[in-house]
Amino acid sequence: MREIVLDTETTGLNPLTGDRLVEIGCVEIFNRIPTGQTFHVYLNPERDMPLEAFNVHGLSAEFLSDKPLFAAVVDDFLAFIAGDPLVIHNAAFDIGFINAELARLARPALTFDRVVDTLSLARRRHPGASNRLDDLMNRYGIDGSRRTKHGALLDSELLADVYAELCGGRQTALGLTVVETTVVLAERQSAAPLQRPRPLAPRLDAAQVATHEAFVATLGDSAIWKDYAAGE
Repeated sequence: MREIVLDTETTGLNPLTGDRLVEIGCVEIFNRIPTGQTFHVYLNPERDMPLEAFNVHGLSAEFLSDKPLFAAVVDDFLAFIAGDPLVIHNAAFDIGFINAELARLARPALTFDRVVDTLSLARRRHPGASNRLDDLMNRYGIDGSRRTKHGALLDSELLADVYAELCGGRQTALGLTVVETTVVLAERQSAAPLQRPRPLAPRLDAAQVATHEAFVATLGDSAIWKDYAAGE
């Protein structure tokens, strides 16, 4: 199944008070394995960058000033995500910002029935624990050394790994299980057969054997029992 892991960066916390998208990052996964296909874009928010937001992602208004507007990339973005499920951490935040941008262009909103919220998954799996992305990476032993600041594409790549763990892992031990089973079978096949200390006593008496041979003789030369008796 194709899914899209998605993350955004913004100028703040509330699109209803003028905050805007400044970065979108998407990672395509198939059966929870990254395919290598991504979508990534920086956006000109057409406004200043508050210091609090800059400290989170490091994207300055000057850096973003020559980047495209959302209107210029919306078609490519929608084509990439298509109609597939969207895997997002704290999905209400990202979907809220994307829908605000879509509304400015009179485009249909993204609906939550296609969203997989990994924050909700994590809360069900780890109730009472902190389930920020950093916490989940530490819990599952995912290397986050590249993550010195938030970045939409990098965070999507890391979230893809977290999502796989939340869903039970990618079964990396399966290959080892197959190898181990093959080794065991090979050892069994190469082992010398056990020998009985003495043959089993026959269960048929001479009269029963004679009666059986007489019956087989009535079946003609094509009887398969004669072939087996001859060792064919």
